[in-house]
Order: sequence, then C-alpha cells, then structure tokens
Amino acid sequence: MKYWLMKCEPSAYSIDDLQLEKTTSWEGVRNYQARNFMRDEMQPGDMALFYHSNAEPSGVAGVMKIVKPGYPDSFAFKEGHKYHDPKSSPEKPTWYMVDVEFVEKFAQVLPLAAIKVDPQLEGIMVAQKGSRLSIQPLSKEHFKHIIKIARS
Repeated sequence: MKYWLMKCEPSAYSIDDLQLEKTTSWEGVRNYQARNFMRDEMQPGDMALFYHSNAEPSGVAGVMKIVKPGYPDSFAFKEGHKYHDPKSSPEKPTWYMVDVEFVEKFAQVLPLAAIKVDPQLEGIMVAQKGSRLSIQPLSKEHFKHIIKIARS
C-alpha cells in the first residue's frame, strides 16, 4: 500500500463534495509527474489525504482511498471542455485519472502552517518551499501522524 497527498481547490471540488458523492474520478491533472503517479503507481487500496489548496486555511481536510487505478482522462478528448487537450486521444492518451472514495472528513482542516512546524513531519513534500505538485507521495509515518494530529 502507498500513501498520497492530493490537492484540490475547494472552490472546484472539496471534501464535502466527495462526502456527498462517496466516489469520484480525480480528473484534470495536467502535470506530467502527477500524471505518472496516477498512471503508474496508484493502486486500489492506497490511501490519500485530501488537501484543500488555495483556501483559508490551506491544509488537509480528510482522507480518501484509491478505488480504481489510473485510466485515460476522457475529459482530455472532449472539445470545449476545460480539460481538453487536442494532443491527447483515446488511442494515445496523454492524461490519466484515478477514482477515489470518501473515507473521513476532519472536524477542522489541518493547516499547512501546523504541518510546517511539526518536527515529526520534517521532509514532507507539501511543506517544502516551491512545492506545488498536486499529487505527492507520502511516507506511511507522515500519513499516520497527520491523521493522528488532525483527529486530536
């Protein structure tokens, strides 16, 4: 099992939306490194932290589980869609997505500021200066520690 941190702006899709829908596709990722994580590494059963980005406060809002491995992002093929990519085709897809399932919403968002000052989270990618990657691998220890402090 692997662990991930997946970012989304809550104005576009939030932990509350996922809680209502139960499962959803995590589409629209247009960064090659993040795409590679979804396409090549994410597997059903992997766990992920749902991170609200560009929010007040930005931080971890809850937990979700990967329930379907990477498959072509069909929105890339739809002309006029905001995620359309004319270079991507069903025969030769450029972009991928995974399906996720709601697990837990925290009572409060665990702010990035709290993550940055916690010595047990030293080295976590989300706290590194200039780290903007929307999908990031996490160590099991970092994942478990974040859940522990978010629940306390």
